[in-house]
Amino acid sequence: MPEIILFNKPYGVVSQFSGDVPEHTLSAFINKPDFYAAGRLDKNSEGLLLLTNHGALQHQLTHPKFNKRKYYWVQVEGIPNEIDLVPLKKGLILKDIRFLPAQVRLIDEPQLWPRIPPIRFRRNIPTSWLEIILKEGKNHQVRKMTAAIGFPTLRLVRHQIGDWKLENLQPGEYRIINHQSQ
Repeated sequence: MPEIILFNKPYGVVSQFSGDVPEHTLSAFINKPDFYAAGRLDKNSEGLLLLTNHGALQHQLTHPKFNKRKYYWVQVEGIPNEIDLVPLKKGLILKDIRFLPAQVRLIDEPQLWPRIPPIRFRRNIPTSWLEIILKEGKNHQVRKMTAAIGFPTLRLVRHQIGDWKLENLQPGEYRIINHQSQ
């Protein structure tokens, strides 16, 4: 039966099992043969990463046509207002790359673990939190989108993919579920 690993990827870890520094790869946390990441989070992002031992399921989890929404908590520099968020809600085109419309809203700071290392703070520039929900997952998409509207991303945490949620998993922890259980 296909299985899925729900993994809370720590900051600074790449979404693969091999690399120049093994302690900065998935292999430092997960020792399960034949599991592969279904999608990616960049090294500087944290949160939910799905892995599976089933190729067809991996395709279903990652291909945009299956419409698995990805939910992010995003700490940005500055405090955007509703007008600032309109381009994200309508969809952006940046350097010939089209980003589909996203759901975006300002939120209160979520209850999260401390990031190591901490984000950079600037005494004179406030920060705020957004929840961004995407139907796609292009390379560095959230970071590019927030930068394009003038509010650079400081911290990026994916907390949900489709029906799978991070819940109480701490950085470096994972849970294995049968695919039929969701």
